[in-house]
Amino acid sequence: MSGIVIFGAGGRAGRAVTAEAVERGHRVTAVVRNPDKYRDLTADGVHVVRGDITDARAISTIARDHDAAVHAVSPFSGPEQGFADLDPEFFVKAADALLAGLADVRVPRLVAIGLFANLKDASERPVMDDPSAFPPAIRPFAVAHTAGLDRLRAADTAIDWLMLTPPALLDAAGPRTGGYRIGGETVPESASAHLSYADLAVAVIDEIETPRHHRTRVSVFT
Repeated sequence: MSGIVIFGAGGRAGRAVTAEAVERGHRVTAVVRNPDKYRDLTADGVHVVRGDITDARAISTIARDHDAAVHAVSPFSGPEQGFADLDPEFFVKAADALLAGLADVRVPRLVAIGLFANLKDASERPVMDDPSAFPPAIRPFAVAHTAGLDRLRAADTAIDWLMLTPPALLDAAGPRTGGYRIGGETVPESASAHLSYADLAVAVIDEIETPRHHRTRVSVFT
């Protein structure tokens, strides 16, 4: 059994990863902004704590004695909320704090959830740069997320990080099949490529239990 700390455990991806980790017998610490809103996460022995993913000192305190961390945090619940208050440095701050905080307490593995918008299309252009494929109104969020990925790539760190990027068609109600495929930096060739949150969680925990990809970003889809 490993100890896994999951930042953003109250969101769709975070909940799926939490459930998968618990099902496989791991000890889970679920980090959320307001624990009072997520009391249901305490089922099955999950330890729920308040935390800020941009605070390296808090990360060190929370992550101590864990074996891996998952970054599933988003500053927004969805595009309908708007991006007027978006901090363009949010994902950069999160990357910096995670790398520093986890290194401080020697947590070796970090798996982050990526964003489809910064995969590349057949022309080697990021999806977010094609207004016919990606809504320009959401682009600021994609730019901020990409800056966080760039920060991870540029970091001189002992942390063995990985970003798993699901396709645009990410199904909240989809079943857990246990199957998925790993791709590279480009959009999957099949226009019907999709993934359930449950199978995204399978991929995350697989990469914690048996790391296969290191200090890189890959796509994951079915």
